[in-house]
Amino acid sequence: MRSDFAFHHQHRVRWSECDPQWVVFNGHYLTFFDVAITEYTRAVGLPSVMAQQRSGAEFFARKATIEYHAPAKYDDMLDICVRLAYLGRSSVRFMIEVYRDQSLLTTGELVYVYVDTALGASVALPEVQRAAILAFEITPVQLGVTGVDKA
Repeated sequence: MRSDFAFHHQHRVRWSECDPQWVVFNGHYLTFFDVAITEYTRAVGLPSVMAQQRSGAEFFARKATIEYHAPAKYDDMLDICVRLAYLGRSSVRFMIEVYRDQSLLTTGELVYVYVDTALGASVALPEVQRAAILAFEITPVQLGVTGVDKA
């Protein structure tokens, strides 16, 4: 439900994102999701991708799911809603909904794991980042249990 989301990102569909029928090509939705998640992290106040890279710990994609309910078309103004649904020790799960006006067009789920790039292994998300996420969200976030973090 749209009201579950504290964060919304606007995107106008460009000609280059459409197939010959003027419908958004399905692969572009992952780009829409990525841009919206980047803007979400900026709104929350999390470190930028560059700052994460310098620190030696970054988020890596683990899983992406997309469900298409109705097509977005050229020049549509999309409202891309992002929220964090799950916060584990080292992983997060984003829920995304894409709307045109009041019509739900697409839903998605993206799971990321926080990784120490030198070790190539997951590490705990810093407490300051966890706190910022929890303070930002308006819908309760499911919290993982240490040692049982499956996402």
